[in-house]
Amino acid sequence: MEQQNYQYHTDSVFVQEKSVSKKFFANVFLWMFVALSLSTVAAYLFGVNEGLMTYLRVLNPETGIYKPTIFGFVTMFAPLGLVLLMGFGLSRLSLPALVGVFVLYSVLTGMSLSFILLAYTSGSVVSCFAGAAGIFGIMAFMGYTTNIDLSKFGPILMVGVIGLVIAMVINMFVQSEQFSLFMAFIGIAIFTALTAYDVQKIKRIGEGIEASGEQVLQVESKKMAIVAALSLYLDFLNIFLFLLRIFGSRK
Repeated sequence: MEQQNYQYHTDSVFVQEKSVSKKFFANVFLWMFVALSLSTVAAYLFGVNEGLMTYLRVLNPETGIYKPTIFGFVTMFAPLGLVLLMGFGLSRLSLPALVGVFVLYSVLTGMSLSFILLAYTSGSVVSCFAGAAGIFGIMAFMGYTTNIDLSKFGPILMVGVIGLVIAMVINMFVQSEQFSLFMAFIGIAIFTALTAYDVQKIKRIGEGIEASGEQVLQVESKKMAIVAALSLYLDFLNIFLFLLRIFGSRK
């Protein structure tokens, strides 16, 4: 009888801990969905409304070319600062502040993406978005289920991201179309691999929360879920943008 009670107790603890891990993982994807939804709505509203687009760009009457307004430049560069703020200021930001920064980042990113709707056909945007969702879903599943330790690939992927950014900055001056396409293929490969890597890392964070029990506060767990969602959001976004660069049809 005593042994049966012990077995019941250990089983109940296991189920409870298992639910904690799954809840954390679900929260990560919930926040990612929130970010994608906010960005999509913002991109659509500004992309189809010329009145709103006047806040982001202005027509140069002499050249006939649109150029970004001050607010347009803010929407393009502010998201980078917000990512750094969330990454390095996680311990200092309160949960409401972190949520606010995360929401602001999602909206500003969507506003900057509205320029894409002006450059590419809606059909190609939808197709590339669906393709990115498929790639992301497959790699997320692989990252969650694989028994291979992907952590050893983390430094390699980070070096790849840095190299990709440097190469893209250089190409801004070189203006090579072929090199740009080549970098797009490399970018898809890097962020596809990063998706599996990040999902496995998030899974292990959830398992770590299980093991620590009450040592990890609920607020800290929610904050970690938001930052984890940000990493997955960036993986998906970059896959989408690189697919659009290769397969997108310009207007």
